[in-house]
Amino acid sequence: MSSTRAFFGTRAASWDDRFPDDGPAFTRAVAELSPPYGGVALDVGCGTGRALPALRGAVGPRGLAVGLDLTPEMLAGAAARGRADAGRLVLADALRLPVRSGCADSVLAAGLIPHLPDPVAGLRELARATAPGGRLALFHPIGRRALAARHGSVPSDDDVRAPGRLPGALAAAGWRLVSLDDGDERYLALAARIGTSA
Repeated sequence: MSSTRAFFGTRAASWDDRFPDDGPAFTRAVAELSPPYGGVALDVGCGTGRALPALRGAVGPRGLAVGLDLTPEMLAGAAARGRADAGRLVLADALRLPVRSGCADSVLAAGLIPHLPDPVAGLRELARATAPGGRLALFHPIGRRALAARHGSVPSDDDVRAPGRLPGALAAAGWRLVSLDDGDERYLALAARIGTSA
């Protein structure tokens, strides 16, 4: 937790400036997640809250959009950009979300999974927070190959997001994979919550 906070805390003030063209990709991902009007949408690992306006637009004035992040500086950046007007901002650990079981209709996790010490435990916690039939979007505004190249490497088959691993990891955590776009332009895995609330 401390290393994650340190990494993102020092980058929070300039985060949106570093990735100024990601807005449409977030909007499209939220549209494909399709949060129900009047529902509860969680943005876990929300960073500076780039998805919150789209989530607010989807759930409407009767719904609730909540951005949760581990890094106080990221949440401060979201507030400074007026995104607290689109949803509540909550300081939280993705492995121990401060929400009631089954409260969410949809969950967006943008760039979250690679930063968790136990990705399957993280997927399980997202499932706990989601009502049966609810939907999950694991998203990144650029593809895994491009992201790995940015860090001087190549995508690993051991990555929980890899096509060979993701269906099993999701199933072990209470999800069913609906679709996967593991292309060059973006990463978007959509899943549905199965079973009963954990």
